[in-house]
Formats: sequence, structure tokens, C-alpha cells
Amino acid sequence: MFTAFQCIIRRDLLLALRRRSDIFTTLFFFIIVVSLFPLGIGPDADTLRLIAPGIMWVAALLASMLALERLFANDYADGSLEQMMLTPQPLFLLVLGKVVAHWLVTGLPLVLIAPLLGVQYDLSVEGVEILLITLLLGTPVLSLIGAIGAALTLGVRGGGVLVSLLVLPLYIPVLIFGAGAVEASVSGLGAEGHIYLLAAIFVMALCFAPLAAAAALRLSME
Repeated sequence: MFTAFQCIIRRDLLLALRRRSDIFTTLFFFIIVVSLFPLGIGPDADTLRLIAPGIMWVAALLASMLALERLFANDYADGSLEQMMLTPQPLFLLVLGKVVAHWLVTGLPLVLIAPLLGVQYDLSVEGVEILLITLLLGTPVLSLIGAIGAALTLGVRGGGVLVSLLVLPLYIPVLIFGAGAVEASVSGLGAEGHIYLLAAIFVMALCFAPLAAAAALRLSME
């Protein structure tokens, strides 16, 4: 099973490297959204520090949604998804492999570039560290929850809009605790409570989201 899990990740990463424009679209969208707010609001450092957590997290949330529609769509179109469902390996494990590959392509670049963008908002070193931790915990949750929405809307016309409507309400706790941790750190309060809650959400999503997405895929394929 672990071999099949690795094969799914390698396959999706190889396909993503052949379509580098998808990777750069997500990354450039995040950079542009985060960079425009300081230009529009002004150079006041106190204001920028205050709004930085929310802007960084909202931009990461929207950027991660750009590639959700394609999470299963390409495999569905060429018949690969049907072949995966016929394999003896558990479907939830294959779904988890695709989610990991999706995060490596869309989520990890956002995490790596976020500390550099945090300099625009005059975030302290501690604030940047908390931002990095929360993004490392939160962006995989966005991919895991997004996989459920992508599976439910598979093959539906206008699926991208439906995915947004389905997953956005479920993203709200991640947004609240992720941005709240950075805001608490910037304000001098402890961010540990927000981080622990975010970690709990990550564990729950890791345990249940692949199973829910696998069940949704079976329904969509029927």
C-alpha cells in the first residue's frame, strides 16, 4: 500500500512539473494579493502589523482554492481515476496521496514564500515564525477539506464555483485560528492555544477527510 501511495505522489508531481503554469499561477496570485494591500493602505507600520495575519491567511486560502477543481478532474477525464478505483489498494490511501501531491505543489510554495512577504508588513521575527508554523499546519487542512469538495463536484458543470461554496464555510475555523495565532503573537499574547487547536483540526482532517473524499468519489463515479 505504501508503494502505491508513493507512486500516486510521484505521478502527480511529474504531471504538475509538466504544467508549471498551474504552480506559478497559484504562487503569483498569493504574492500579488499580499503585496497589493501595503500599496493601497499606506506605509503606517502599526496598521500593517494589525492587518497582516488576516491578509496573509485569506490570500493563502484563496490561492489554494485555485487548483482544487483540477485535483481529480484530469484523472476523471482520461479514465485514470476509474482505474485507480479498481486497484486492490484502499481508495482513501490513493486520495491521500493525491492530496499530499496537491499540497506539495500549491501549499508548500506559499509556506516558503510567506516569511519574505511578511517583511512588507513589518512583522517581528516571532510573528513570522508563528505565521510559518500556522501555515504548515493549516495549508494541508485546506487541501484535505478541498479534496472533499472536489470529489463531490466531480464531473459537474461549473464545478469550480460549487467547490468554493462547499469548502469556504469549512475553511473558516482554519482561517480564524491561523490568523488568530499570528495576531496574538504580534499583540504580545500567547499563540499556543490557537496553534494547538489548529493542530487538532489538522489531525481530524487527516483522519477523516480522505475517507470522506473517497466516499464522495464513489458517488460521483456512479
